Amino acid sequence: MKTWIAVILVSVSLAASAWSQSARPQTAADLAKYLGADRERLLYEGAKKEAKLVWYTSLTPYKEIAKTFESRYPGVTVEPYRGPAANLATRIFGETQAKRYIADTIETSGGALMLLRDNKLLLPYNSPHVGDYPEGSKEKAPGGLFFTVVDRESYPGIGYNKNAIRESDLATSFDDLLKPALKGKMGISGEEIGNRVIGAILKTKGEGFVKKLAAQNIKLYGMPALGLNELIVSGEVPLTFTAVDSNIRLAAARGAPVAWLAPDLVPVNSGSVAVFAHSQHPHAALLFIDFLIGPEGQKLFSDKLGYGSPRKNYGFKRWYPEQGLSTYDYAETIERWNKILLEISRK
Repeated sequence: MKTWIAVILVSVSLAASAWSQSARPQTAADLAKYLGADRERLLYEGAKKEAKLVWYTSLTPYKEIAKTFESRYPGVTVEPYRGPAANLATRIFGETQAKRYIADTIETSGGALMLLRDNKLLLPYNSPHVGDYPEGSKEKAPGGLFFTVVDRESYPGIGYNKNAIRESDLATSFDDLLKPALKGKMGISGEEIGNRVIGAILKTKGEGFVKKLAAQNIKLYGMPALGLNELIVSGEVPLTFTAVDSNIRLAAARGAPVAWLAPDLVPVNSGSVAVFAHSQHPHAALLFIDFLIGPEGQKLFSDKLGYGSPRKNYGFKRWYPEQGLSTYDYAETIERWNKILLEISRK
């Protein structure tokens, strides 16, 4: 009798579980965590009724992404607004205070999303594609959900001019940056990417090693990695350890004598995607996220737009510096890294 009771209880439990997965979601929060087999159909039907989604992003090629999504899901229009990460966060805060809930999906860098997360302006969600993403590339939320998932990456590393650096003098690791032959031949970006690389060196080699770099007479440039990339191309800066792989790759494709190498640890520069807590078009917002982090969106990012994907193994070790930190902790960490960066370089 006990055995039959156990079987009945298990059957009832399984039936209840199946019903909860197939029950039609009633709220945005229910919809965000729904993983039923009909998820795409459900989201698309709802998105067509909503007719549009408003997308806040820092991405430069946002028009091509929006066009591809609209072709994939006719009847759903993407209304993008592009701006720097800090501007997006400021805009969302201002709109929220005025109770003007405009954004649906947000795609930008980690710092801005942390600020929104810590102020409870992100809706935790799930997606059938999240399992394809490694730890560190997704920000966990309570209940097995996620605040953000990384949808595109670029990789700071060692970039150099082949005509300005002899092969025997080339740095292929952080240790090699101390080679005497490289003294006075290195430049570094003074933007946030430079701070993140310093963080990676600290994490792998320690503060004592980083301070030794001061003897290498490294020049600090107050420009982003793209600007420094042009100086690598011209040979004015023979080598940097803050070169972005895609910048170097594009320059090499144009015939420039440049190359990129991954160091011991690559501090990923990434963009992540999130749902605004007060989204007025939740079906469209979630459908768009599934598209961005799913196979079709990731193929678009990597094959056409030149970004890296956390779903791919490129043969080097990646690190997401902001993962697991609060906004305050990350700001303090960046400030400390920047102080060290200024100490070991010259203007």
